[in-house]
Amino acid sequence: MSRAALSVIAFGIYLAFLGPILVVIPNVFLSVFGIESASEVWIRVVGMLLFLLAFYYIQAARHELTVFLRATVYARASVIVFFTAFVLLGLAEPLLILFGAIDLAAAVWTALALRADSRS
Repeated sequence: MSRAALSVIAFGIYLAFLGPILVVIPNVFLSVFGIESASEVWIRVVGMLLFLLAFYYIQAARHELTVFLRATVYARASVIVFFTAFVLLGLAEPLLILFGAIDLAAAVWTALALRADSRS
């Protein structure tokens, strides 16, 4: 397995854990981070989407779909831009930027792994 695939599988596993938590016990998760409880279904929809994204990430990595792995770098790196904008617009708590930073760090890991894989 390539280094890039391993990095995307790791991110997929992160999403595979986070998604079901948001589906089943979203307010427990939100309260740990001091985020206001949610009563609407949207947080659970987000959890479902994260879980389904995890499936795509893991399958693409298992099959070494380099085009997909490369595309995830750009998509995950953009998350921090959106989350920071949401915070600056007063739509979200500043802690949301932490989750954007996780996506950015994972994207950088994959980008570096792709570069290293292409050299070997």
